[in-house]
Amino acid sequence: MKPKIKRSLTISLLAAVAAGLYPLLFYVSNNYTLVNSWSHLGYFIGVFLVAPLFIFFILKAIASLQLFQKIEIFVLPFLNVFFFLFFLKTALFAGFQLWMVFGIGVLAVLVALFLHNYLLKIVVFQLLLAVVAGFYLIPDIFQQLQYSKKWMEQPDAITQVQFKKKPNVYLIQPDGYVNFSELKKGFYKQKDNELEHFLQQENFTFYPNFRSNYASTLTSNSSLFTMKHHYYLRTIKFTEMLDARNIIMGNNPVLSIFKSNGYTTNFLAESPYLLVNKPKMGYDTSNYITKDVGYITTGLKEKKDIVAGLTTYFENPHTNPTFHFIEIFEPGHIVVDQSNSEGIEKERQKWIKKLDETNTKLIEIVSLIKEKDPNGILIILADHGGFVGLEYMHQAYQKTQNRDELYSIFGANLAIYWPEGVPEHNDRIKTTVNFFRNLYSYLGEDASLLNHLQEEGSYVPILHGAIKGVYEVLDEQGKVVFKKR
Repeated sequence: MKPKIKRSLTISLLAAVAAGLYPLLFYVSNNYTLVNSWSHLGYFIGVFLVAPLFIFFILKAIASLQLFQKIEIFVLPFLNVFFFLFFLKTALFAGFQLWMVFGIGVLAVLVALFLHNYLLKIVVFQLLLAVVAGFYLIPDIFQQLQYSKKWMEQPDAITQVQFKKKPNVYLIQPDGYVNFSELKKGFYKQKDNELEHFLQQENFTFYPNFRSNYASTLTSNSSLFTMKHHYYLRTIKFTEMLDARNIIMGNNPVLSIFKSNGYTTNFLAESPYLLVNKPKMGYDTSNYITKDVGYITTGLKEKKDIVAGLTTYFENPHTNPTFHFIEIFEPGHIVVDQSNSEGIEKERQKWIKKLDETNTKLIEIVSLIKEKDPNGILIILADHGGFVGLEYMHQAYQKTQNRDELYSIFGANLAIYWPEGVPEHNDRIKTTVNFFRNLYSYLGEDASLLNHLQEEGSYVPILHGAIKGVYEVLDEQGKVVFKKR
């Protein structure tokens, strides 16, 4: 191979790889828990690296023909800059924005026309960016390699519990719905609540001051469905947790116990947020499958009607009892970042508006279930509070010993319809980590399962105002503390 041709191929190869490598590593390092699956790895390599290589070499070969020799020197600079910026846009803003693509195209043309002689310098800069992004990814990869499921092991034989009662169980989880007891005080200031009145009339049991042990959907549910504390796996990311979706949607201890007692398991969600990293499904049926979920998505824009899904379920005969996990992503929490916050009061007002919409939805769902299955156990259990009273969600990273702020974060709504009456040990239900252990004690008529309850503390990573780390901020009795784990 002639040196000139070899050099041309080398430059084409570097330009193609450099165009996709940094955007790929940037997206993965900033969204690792959304994409930690083999299918994502294959997809990203194909889209960010293989596709540019193919396109670059094809177009470079065409441009080298005598007919196009006048524009040949502009082709690689244009392709490199266009793909680099297009991939970066995709990593920052999922979806297709025509005006942004047009702008990227114009910029790529300008670079190709006026800076084509600097292509190698541009490529080197892109590769240096990729090296930096790679360093940020190393801790996630190291943690993944070191990850162990040992923390999920149970301290007793609860996984062998045999149910004496086998009603259908409906776990309805409204995201960020603070406890009714907290709604009336603190920062929420809601004396009347339509859903609370409705549930009272429907003979639901309320659990004042019930709270979550963790501060986000993924961390709270990871603890809920394993019946164990994970303490954020010692990381300082409270909104995401390694393998959380695999735990929640996979064959976790809670699902295993239901299945070993002859239950079918059904997942119904408004949005596929819990499926975005394409976990192996532990549920028998679901209104979403992993093939429905894109590779670059938060999983919150897609919407399906829960009532329609329940109606379809009730229209079909079922011989086995069923456990339903019904996920509703409202009222949610206040805005995540400070830059998007409209201030404490405005964020409160927006949350209250979503609360009213959620109440209407929950009333419709509960009414349908009670009409079709009056003997089922209905559980409304939120994952955490709404963070009202804070300026933005990530303010929870800051040290606070303000009781109302902490209960706005951790205060979680719990209301249960017990068709056969309230259980004897009803007062033992205090936090999410021990919820299913209490439920299984009731269904199995086995009080010994309550001998191994987890501690009832609430935990959050702190980044500001104290030494970085995971702290217990509410103790067993729900009192404000500040103890580093």
